[in-house]
Amino acid sequence: MTPDLLSEYLLHASPDEARSTRNLRFLRILSLKGPNIWTYRPVLEVWVDIGSLEDEPSNLIPGFAERLIEWLPSLVEHHCSPGRRGGFVSRLHEGTWAGHILEHVTLELQALAGMPAGFGRAREMDQRGVYKVVVRAFHETVTLRALELARALILAAMDDCEFDVPTAIDALRDLAETHLLGPSTHSIVEAADDHDIPALRMNEGNLVQLGFGSAQRRIWTAETDQTSAIAETISRDKALTKTLLQQAGIPIPQGHVVHSAQEAWEVAQDIGLPVVVKPLSGNHGRAVFTHLTRQTEIETAYAIAEQEDEDVLIERHIAGHEHRLLVVGDKLVAAARGEIAMVTGDGVSTIDQLIDRQINSDPRRGESELHPLNCIRVDSACLLELRQQGFQSEEDIPTAGQEVIIQRIGNVAADVTAQVHPDTAVLAALTARIVGLDIAGIDLVAQDISQPLALQQGAIVEVNAGPGLLMHLKPAQGEARPVGQAIVEHLFPGTSDGRIPIIAVTGNADRTAVAHLIAYLLQLDRKQVALASYDGLFIDQRQIDAGNQASFTGADRLLRNPAVSTAVMEIDDDNLLEHGLAFDRCQLTVITDIDPEKDFGAYAMNDPAKRFMIYRTPIDVVLPNGVAVLPADQPVACELAALCDGEVIFYTENHHLPMCNTHLLNGGRIVTRHKEEIMLVQNENASPLMRVEELPHHLITVPQALAAIAAVWALDIPGELIRTGLMAYTKG
Repeated sequence: MTPDLLSEYLLHASPDEARSTRNLRFLRILSLKGPNIWTYRPVLEVWVDIGSLEDEPSNLIPGFAERLIEWLPSLVEHHCSPGRRGGFVSRLHEGTWAGHILEHVTLELQALAGMPAGFGRAREMDQRGVYKVVVRAFHETVTLRALELARALILAAMDDCEFDVPTAIDALRDLAETHLLGPSTHSIVEAADDHDIPALRMNEGNLVQLGFGSAQRRIWTAETDQTSAIAETISRDKALTKTLLQQAGIPIPQGHVVHSAQEAWEVAQDIGLPVVVKPLSGNHGRAVFTHLTRQTEIETAYAIAEQEDEDVLIERHIAGHEHRLLVVGDKLVAAARGEIAMVTGDGVSTIDQLIDRQINSDPRRGESELHPLNCIRVDSACLLELRQQGFQSEEDIPTAGQEVIIQRIGNVAADVTAQVHPDTAVLAALTARIVGLDIAGIDLVAQDISQPLALQQGAIVEVNAGPGLLMHLKPAQGEARPVGQAIVEHLFPGTSDGRIPIIAVTGNADRTAVAHLIAYLLQLDRKQVALASYDGLFIDQRQIDAGNQASFTGADRLLRNPAVSTAVMEIDDDNLLEHGLAFDRCQLTVITDIDPEKDFGAYAMNDPAKRFMIYRTPIDVVLPNGVAVLPADQPVACELAALCDGEVIFYTENHHLPMCNTHLLNGGRIVTRHKEEIMLVQNENASPLMRVEELPHHLITVPQALAAIAAVWALDIPGELIRTGLMAYTKG
């Protein structure tokens, strides 16, 4: 949504709000998708008019604080400005304003809907009764809804009206499950974040880019850009998979593909009962029937499996427990054991009732991706299992104490990683390699996973591409395994962090010229240098799009382009305030100049302290091994230098400034003009780079040249190449 559409969306009051004599009116909403003046994470900045509530702090509204705390008791965990548990509750009783309350209630609703606690701020604006409320945005649509619900809830509590909090939270949770990354993908993205690897979502699903430009890798849940289509096709063809595994000496159950019910029974007799019947290319356990011994069972199972695939596989049943082994990059990283789902009769309840009461009531089971086990519904496989035990349907009533098997497979949830025998771990890794999968879920049946398969006639029964990770992230029993971390370390071995050099150029009059000059000089030294600037998008000096690209969108396009190895980006202050930065960190930030008179009134940022928040944002994101290039003759430069995590290089035509002397004494670097020479100075060493007269003055001013020289010096471009490049520069 655009900011205007966001405002339209939220200005529409709910019926409950329309009846209220009080108001919380949303005037403007900015979706800041990257680092911004408030924080490093995406947020929504909402301008809120609280109207008459400016004269009604929380302590002056009878019963409001009590109702709010009764509806949301977990607000006691909000420390707020007192810095302790219960801090926000204290503020409610002492008296605080509606903008501040909106911040906390929005964050709490998001937390109750399954999102982690997040950043929040509420700040007064110049106009009385108008506040900027800032809340962490895990997804724009979800946080918008949380804000809307928070507004309605607050007004209901103020007016002593009813509000269905559980229903509101459930609705927000459903919305979050629709729009947020699934838990498996989220675990990988979180692990990437722990390794300081950036992530960009590529669609509304689970396709995610890790890293930037040419250093990027891609994941789609547990599939990666290394997961070959050939390997995935092999894994779906169970007969081909078995053939390849058998040729390599991997223990597999004997079996054959059949094309009729009669053939199924004949093959079952040949390989020996009991058998397993399943579609050749099925997945997720659909139409899989185990432990079949009778002709009628096998023929019935065949008829159902045939609906999934015309090729049906008959296999020898392997005695033992179902296991899922996760292999990542030729290494076993997690293993889980399945359990047989069964109920115990009471002589009164039907099997269906017992399933709901004894199995589906388990908190581990549910329909969402957040549950490690699915709820059991009586399907054809379940009915066949019941008939094997003498029941006709799920409406039958077992006798008191009678145990009834409901489901033999699909209940993998107990972690057994530490118990896997080393030989079995090697076999699992070899199996994945034979099929060709970089990430594989290996289904294995064994009586005891701690013993070699050969000693117990165990076997590998299936190989799966794109395996689910939740059973390892949230096992019903045992230790959770860091499978997301294993996948990230597989994709980014060693010290690789998926980053490319990003050069951010901000300022006013000279910004575009300096950005072009830096990109030009870098392109003399390296390939695939891209530029997002006021006059277009360029790769290696070739324009690929015209118009103003000094924007979040322009920068984002470069970061998603796998052909880009170095990115130079103009940062426009207004775009920064409107959208945030497109990148989380950068190698280099260059400030060309700062206009102390620039009007930021459209964003209510003309106060000097607020202006400083704008200037510091591109400095705050410089990497510890990065550099900030600052104009020494700007008074604010010294303050900005103190905030940089990396090195600072000053540039100036006046090298006698006290700031420069202090900087050099501390081992810093400056680029300056000394008479008619441009000098590179570090400590007591001053090296002439070129004569001022050698610059193409009709294209480059001296300050522009100094800023660009400092930038490419920071990136280790040789001095002679810089000089030659500047002399030959032809950009108009």
